[in-house]
Amino acid sequence: DIRNTVGNIPMEWYQDFPHIGYDLEGRRIYKPLRSRDELDTFLEKMDNPDYWRTVQDKMTGADIRLTDEQVELVQRLQKGQFGDVHFDPYEPAVDFFSREVMIHPVTNRPADKRSFIPSLIEKEKVSKLVHAIKMGWIKPRKPRDDSPTYYDLWAHEDPNSILGRHKMHVPAPKMKLPGHEESYNPPPEYLLSEEERLAWEQQEPSERRLSVLPQRFQCLRAVPAYSRFIHERFERCLDLYLCPRQRKMRVNVDPEDLIPKLPKPRDLQPFPTTQALIYRGHSSLVRCLSISPNGQWLVSGSDDSSLRFWEVPTARCLRTLPLEGVVKSVSWNPNPTLCLVAVAVEQSVLLVNPCLGDKLLYGATDQLLESYEAPEEQRVQPTQWLVATPEQHSQGIRLLIQHSKPVKQVTWHGKGDYLASVVADNSNMQVLIHQTSKRWSQNPFRKSKGQVQRVLFHPIRPYFFVATQRYVRIYNLLKQELTKKLMTNCKWVSSMAIHPGGDNIICGSYDSKLAWFDLDLSTRPYQMLRHHKKALRAVAFHRHYPLFASGSDDGTVIVCHGMVYNDLLQNPLLVPVKVLKGHVTTLDLGVLDVLFHPTQPWVFSSGADGTIRLYT
Repeated sequence: DIRNTVGNIPMEWYQDFPHIGYDLEGRRIYKPLRSRDELDTFLEKMDNPDYWRTVQDKMTGADIRLTDEQVELVQRLQKGQFGDVHFDPYEPAVDFFSREVMIHPVTNRPADKRSFIPSLIEKEKVSKLVHAIKMGWIKPRKPRDDSPTYYDLWAHEDPNSILGRHKMHVPAPKMKLPGHEESYNPPPEYLLSEEERLAWEQQEPSERRLSVLPQRFQCLRAVPAYSRFIHERFERCLDLYLCPRQRKMRVNVDPEDLIPKLPKPRDLQPFPTTQALIYRGHSSLVRCLSISPNGQWLVSGSDDSSLRFWEVPTARCLRTLPLEGVVKSVSWNPNPTLCLVAVAVEQSVLLVNPCLGDKLLYGATDQLLESYEAPEEQRVQPTQWLVATPEQHSQGIRLLIQHSKPVKQVTWHGKGDYLASVVADNSNMQVLIHQTSKRWSQNPFRKSKGQVQRVLFHPIRPYFFVATQRYVRIYNLLKQELTKKLMTNCKWVSSMAIHPGGDNIICGSYDSKLAWFDLDLSTRPYQMLRHHKKALRAVAFHRHYPLFASGSDDGTVIVCHGMVYNDLLQNPLLVPVKVLKGHVTTLDLGVLDVLFHPTQPWVFSSGADGTIRLYT
């Protein structure tokens, strides 16, 4: 007899022990050795005819074959029947209470005390209600008045009636009194000539200046009955009861008070006002611009597959670099000790040394790039870094970063070692960050949050801005977490720029809105500017002056004064100061990029007409 004597306890308590309980003598019951694998179980299932009626006893761990009675009991319970075969659920019920009066009561409980003693709680409630009725707080219900009510249609004619005293009542407008032209004997100048009468008959009734034709009769007896009398009375009645009349509340506000008091543009100088130079040379639309940190050289990329370097004061094209495809984005390294330009062409980012200006400067840049030593073990990275061939080296190209998909934007970090690129792709590989000194690329995001339009590095703090179609997400690069998510309230963000102080950003969108965000204030726009008629293509901040500009497909650049105060209680002051025109819209495209000079209050704009214009 190996019955287990441990009683009704969870058998999991024994799962770490070799035994499973104790028998009647107090000896341990050891678990049976279960070394059978799936194959043995399958073979036993095939060979053993009683496998289907064998169950494992949880208390002893042994296999038990169920008897026929036990199998039948299980089947009955599965069908929802009673366990006992002989139990009849439908036998006639014995009525407990019957109409015969019994000698013995069903229950002999003595009656409650509360059944014959008045309740104190009810007494208190009744006294409260009596007091409320005495004080007049509870009024008896008024008897219902069943007499029918009628609406008096003409009650407002009488000034003493209720409707007449109604303050918002508007009396019906009186009909215009007849003038000289409706007289039976009008003066001769009111009578119409034959041509005027024909013209009057051809006009629509609503367009006629006179409602009736002036006619002359010798005396009142000769005047016939008016043919349209009943018709006009009927229309007047329709007007009276079908046209709603409403009193409009007029607020006397001086329109001048509604316009915010903005300073005069004359007080907000300096800002660019006139077109000074035109840089001609590109044969197709100029997509992107960038300027050197000292403001002496300008670089432009165009759809004619070329990169051009210009001297800013003279508008002279110093170098032209032919490339394999359309230049989508160009960015000059902001570090003044380096002479390096990042160019996005097709599926690669080129690092170009334009060899302009100080020979020591661009020589030191080449030395820095050549001093790179490759690590012993190759790391897996999402891009491929290639050194330029001798032919490319002679053109100025130093390094190529090969991507898997076309690159649409490239931007530098403020220190000049890291750069970020945006790839036209919908996966998590849209944004890549590259380090030039170590020739190393990394993918900062695990999953995609939508199609990325623009990315920017924060000018001071370790923040990274990523603009998708409707949101701008701000990531902390040190903590590697999302800090803020800005709602742009635009349908499709096209461009983004950050204030040099780092606490304000502007976003341009294809639905012709410009959103200014104050990052300390809210995640929603502080102000929406709708100055442009068509889609915004580019926005830019000045590095030193309180200016920002936006370029649009309507061919204009709007320069605004955007003063950010150090006092946290004072909101930024945004005033549009100048609309700069000059670009010709081509193929429905106007200004494609705007850019401020790093030191002067000048703005550059590139357009679809193939020109770059400088406004000073």
